[in-house]
Amino acid sequence: MSRSESTVFERHRPDASVVRHALAPTRQAVFWTEDAPGEHYPRLQGDVSCELAVVGGGYTGLWTALLAKQQDPDARVVLLEGRRIGWAASGRNGGFCEASLTHGDENGRTRFPGEFDELQRLGMRNLDEIEGTVAELGLDAGFERNGAFDVATEPHQVEWLRELAGGDDPVFLDAAAMRAAVHSPTYEGGLQRFRDSALVHPAKLARALARACVEAGVEIFENTPVQALGDGITLYTPDGVVRSQRTALGTNVFPSLLKRNRLATVPVYDYVLMTEPLTPQQRASLGWEGRQGIGDSANQFHYYRLTEDDRILFGGYDAVYHYGGRVRERYEDRPETFRRLAAHFFTTFPQLEGVRFSHKWAGAIDTCSRFCAFFGTARAGRVAYATGYTGLGVAATHFGARVMLDLLAGRRTERTELEMVRSRPLPFPPEPAAAIGINLTRWSLDRADHRRGERNAFLRTLDAVGLGFDS
Repeated sequence: MSRSESTVFERHRPDASVVRHALAPTRQAVFWTEDAPGEHYPRLQGDVSCELAVVGGGYTGLWTALLAKQQDPDARVVLLEGRRIGWAASGRNGGFCEASLTHGDENGRTRFPGEFDELQRLGMRNLDEIEGTVAELGLDAGFERNGAFDVATEPHQVEWLRELAGGDDPVFLDAAAMRAAVHSPTYEGGLQRFRDSALVHPAKLARALARACVEAGVEIFENTPVQALGDGITLYTPDGVVRSQRTALGTNVFPSLLKRNRLATVPVYDYVLMTEPLTPQQRASLGWEGRQGIGDSANQFHYYRLTEDDRILFGGYDAVYHYGGRVRERYEDRPETFRRLAAHFFTTFPQLEGVRFSHKWAGAIDTCSRFCAFFGTARAGRVAYATGYTGLGVAATHFGARVMLDLLAGRRTERTELEMVRSRPLPFPPEPAAAIGINLTRWSLDRADHRRGERNAFLRTLDAVGLGFDS
């Protein structure tokens, strides 16, 4: 194996005082949900009957409920959310709305080589449909179809991006061209994608979808956790019972109501910083006129984007699994990760020294071993599920909603015929093997980033058997 090398973020660290100053005013709070608080919906009291019950008030559940009413306006659709609409992953993510259904091209080609082109076509159509719905319904979601930059921050990553370029879209940019587009000294090259990526305001999208659901006739109940699924027809909540002909599960990172899915996903925590609004001079120092979303090419990667009021969201790198696979509020405050992110931010944009961060937060990602969503039915076809998006689900949840509705209706469609839809990922092992394997994988990915991308024997073995873990 090649000799270990330092990364650009280790070679060009800002002074510790710069990081301390930037983090001093930061609050542990989700900027998006503060910026778009939204309406409150009642708690379920008593018993109701309906044609479709949707469990989960994130994007998966909201799209499912809305599409169900559009397909059958006379059907009674009830959506049950354990806390508030969009409070979890759907209100905490970076707002990258990507066409990829497979968590990137490399993962799609590796896992579904025979249908990759079809998945690409369906993914682009899915993003077009989201854009069309936003326009048709006038959804206030901060939707910007700006495209994206994939950037190389190490010399060995440049060739990876060059190989992905094709014709007019995507286009390879050398270091000079990439730095001219966005002014960062860390860039060794880039790939500009024009049509397959958009940005949204995550909480605004969730709130707007909820309002569209209500306008279409969906009944939404917040603070109504489903405690048991019964036979798929009867759903038990603390203060009421829902009897439904069909049930769609959009619980994602939270423990599945289906035993078969308990080991299929694990919660992995992702961390984010948000700056205060930039001054006009600070904003001008960046270039970045197209406002594209940006992600770098390391295994432990960063993602960042501008907001509507010219803040910068900067997240990623650390992806943390906690023993036992539980979702806990205390896991959201991780000072060492926030210090690392702040240092990497100023390495990326040294001209912004003096900028301060207003918000810091974290959220759990529903990670599965194939890194993209999986689907299925239970209870004699009366229950459908879509889960395991692994961090690239903003757009893919719309596709997942369509898949669930197809499955519940017994429709044979181009979606239900996909191997991606008909197959399942390998489960994670129980503890302590899960924690040992996941943390060893994270260590190995970090080593690969320090060895020009060279993967060790452990990672190559995981690749061969279809298991793995990605930050």
